[in-house]
Amino acid sequence: MDFPVFRNAYHLKGEQLLPHRPPFLFVDELWSADETGAVGEYTYTLEKNDFFKGHFPDYPVVPGVVLVESMAQMAGAAITARKVLGEGTPLFFLAHIDNVKFKRQVRPGDKLVTVVENTRVRAPLGVFTLKGYVGEELAVEAVVKCMLGKPK
Repeated sequence: MDFPVFRNAYHLKGEQLLPHRPPFLFVDELWSADETGAVGEYTYTLEKNDFFKGHFPDYPVVPGVVLVESMAQMAGAAITARKVLGEGTPLFFLAHIDNVKFKRQVRPGDKLVTVVENTRVRAPLGVFTLKGYVGEELAVEAVVKCMLGKPK
């Protein structure tokens, strides 16, 4: 599948963009972003993701809440890369989740490519339409509202 390419190419790791750290960092790389949106990836593995041990251990699957968090983190990574809130790592808290649809299971070894559409990005609120793909297949979609800010 051809994913959108946004004006600014970044190829930055999640650790460079977010305050999250393993095991709760779900951005491997932000590929590109601009004022309209972003795209990047995260691969779920048994080694990185402890939740597989207890979430249907005989048939491991990524929990839906983790999929939504993963996509929201990609939106946050793009906000940081674009310096929307200035220098440093902004705070980015989920405030509302809407219209979530799970279209396919995501399992160990699957790479989730997240496409972010910026609906509104103006502190203190960001609204994002998120779509997560595994290969060519839409796996999950949601609309999230996030509170944006800087640490005090």
